[in-house]
Amino acid sequence: MRIFLAVRPPEAVLDHLDLALACARRGSAGPDDSVRWSARETWHITTAFYGELPDGLVPELAELLGSVVGSTTPYQLALRGAGVFAHRTLWVGVGGDVERQIAVSGAAAQVGQGLGITDDGRARQRAHLTIGRARAGSGPPGRRGVRSTPGARGGPVGRPRGEEQGVELLVHALAVYAGPAWTIDELTLERSEPGAGRGGGPRYTVLQRFALSA
Repeated sequence: MRIFLAVRPPEAVLDHLDLALACARRGSAGPDDSVRWSARETWHITTAFYGELPDGLVPELAELLGSVVGSTTPYQLALRGAGVFAHRTLWVGVGGDVERQIAVSGAAAQVGQGLGITDDGRARQRAHLTIGRARAGSGPPGRRGVRSTPGARGGPVGRPRGEEQGVELLVHALAVYAGPAWTIDELTLERSEPGAGRGGGPRYTVLQRFALSA
């Protein structure tokens, strides 16, 4: 099973983000079909990623995580701003008690390491929620004010004046986004099934919920 630990924002927070995304998509001049949007039910903040695990190891992982999470007191987060990784992955950032989120991620990663689980190698220093990915065929943005001309190897150099990728336009539109704060009082251990969800995206199934210390 492909396993990860997550923070799931409440419905009111997702409603707020949903509305902001709708406004950004209408307000940006870029082509909306340049982004493959993540289904709302997949929106989460990855706290630790454990990859493919044998079924028999999951209960032990869950038991150890329960001890770690259960000793953590609730903290607050809020969705803030936006960005893009490698000109492909569009995300909304996280504000609030980010240091606590990073600490929980580190502790959860150590639990996996203690069981001999190798994670994906990604530092969880920038908590975020992925909302979409650029569709295949859309390359990185060129500089504004540079005309599109063939390069030495036949590739394009720059873009027409004022033109930007749809993803970049959406990032600009969401840069000042500020969602409502909420209290993190539980984390979820989830299974990921790539390609099994709506629109060919992943399907996530909650295996266990861990309540934070009151």
